[in-house]
Amino acid sequence: MTEHANAPAPARAGRREWLGLAMLALPALLVSMDLTVLHLAVPALSVDLRPSSSQLLWVVDVYGFMIAGFLVTMGTLGDRIGRRRLLLIGAAAFGVASALAAFSTSAEMLIAARALLGVAGATLAPSTVALIRNMFHDPRQRTFAISLWFMSFMAGSAVGPLIGGALLEFFWWGSVFLIGVPVMALLLVVGPLVLPEHRSDLPGRLDLVGAVVALAAVLSMMWGLKQVAEHGVALPPLLAVAAGLVLAGWFVRRQRQSPDPLIDLRLFRMRTVAVSLGVLTVGAIGIGGIGYLTAQYLQLVVGLSPLQAGLWMLPPLGAGILTTVPASAVVHRVRPGVVFAVGLVTAAVGLALVGQVTGPHQLALVVIGLVLVFGGLMPLLAMGVDIVVAAAPPERTGAASALSETTQELGIALGIAFLGSLATAVYRGGLPVTSAELSTLGSAKAARLPPDVVAAAESAFTDGLRVASLVSAAALAVSAALAVVLLRRTGPSAPAEEH
Repeated sequence: MTEHANAPAPARAGRREWLGLAMLALPALLVSMDLTVLHLAVPALSVDLRPSSSQLLWVVDVYGFMIAGFLVTMGTLGDRIGRRRLLLIGAAAFGVASALAAFSTSAEMLIAARALLGVAGATLAPSTVALIRNMFHDPRQRTFAISLWFMSFMAGSAVGPLIGGALLEFFWWGSVFLIGVPVMALLLVVGPLVLPEHRSDLPGRLDLVGAVVALAAVLSMMWGLKQVAEHGVALPPLLAVAAGLVLAGWFVRRQRQSPDPLIDLRLFRMRTVAVSLGVLTVGAIGIGGIGYLTAQYLQLVVGLSPLQAGLWMLPPLGAGILTTVPASAVVHRVRPGVVFAVGLVTAAVGLALVGQVTGPHQLALVVIGLVLVFGGLMPLLAMGVDIVVAAAPPERTGAASALSETTQELGIALGIAFLGSLATAVYRGGLPVTSAELSTLGSAKAARLPPDVVAAAESAFTDGLRVASLVSAAALAVSAALAVVLLRRTGPSAPAEEH
């Protein structure tokens, strides 16, 4: 599972591998764009398709739910049938689903198309990372390549709202989905020429029961956490999260007993992998929760439009992108525990700055804080993916990649739910009066309440953002100390140690 010190130097990647990496960056860019590009189109499609409030939520959420639910299954499927084959199948499905979404004539059709987009997206992410592992054998080149791939994913999150806003200025709402059609067509043409095929020599059988259980577990937890974030703590979402945890426990037990598991649980016995997954979770919680709250702060407190808010998020995303590549070089010279700690502490300082905000006139303070948060955490997310994938045997890299990506998806959902619920509790506790119109700051704005009541609601929301930021900063600081302690004996680029 690990490379020995006396092994011959691995072959370095050439022009074909780097061109292949460029092709693999395309689906990463599109998958992340489709997570954000729809938000600006919601008003226009609401007028055209007239969805109910429940249908509109499913239009927005079903894509991310399907990606998270199918990642593990698709990662294992790629190991068995071939990663390039699964990637190309997913690319074709993504292109078709994009066209269906663009020309949907009803809310039901759009929900189905978005669900298909999510399933197709779940085939793309683990396949691309697994192929990078197969194409780049030199550890430094592999780390650099995964960092570039991760940068393309984050770039999609940054440019998605901007491209969507530009398209909606001139075209109908469905145009935001058509971006994927020519890009996936290019991947289908060039991919077979530059991407190698790789599959497990001993594929075994696909555990369909385990796949269904994994899907049900992830979807239950994602839905429950999403409901808690949007509507507060209630019995149905708590039952959904509890059911998801029970199913996850059953899934783990089944994987331990299965001769052909979807996930190789032996990876968790490796200290570096276990800590990396923990850092992935904590980092995703921080980015997901604070990103969710600051997006509302920018629009509801500062008063920016969605497009303006997206533009102000470019500096933080740019900082994360720019720090990812240098971090990929540092990790081979500095102990991973130290690298993790520096990133986590940097993000904690940024969150502490956001925690000083007191009103709508401190936009610069919030943006500077977010620059430190994204600049500190995004390199760690890329580094965590690299460590987990590198520790897996070659025939299991697809499943290992899916494990790291599922961890991030659940971390983001947990961050939105936990930090969002904490901020909501502070918000409601700070209101001078309680009413249905004041249940959220958004509803207070929409109800056109008296200015003094709206100002009190804005102040209460800002208090919630401040408390959530400071709690998150403390959690990251504790995580930094744990990373240093747990990885104190792990050297730069060291093999993953079992414990």
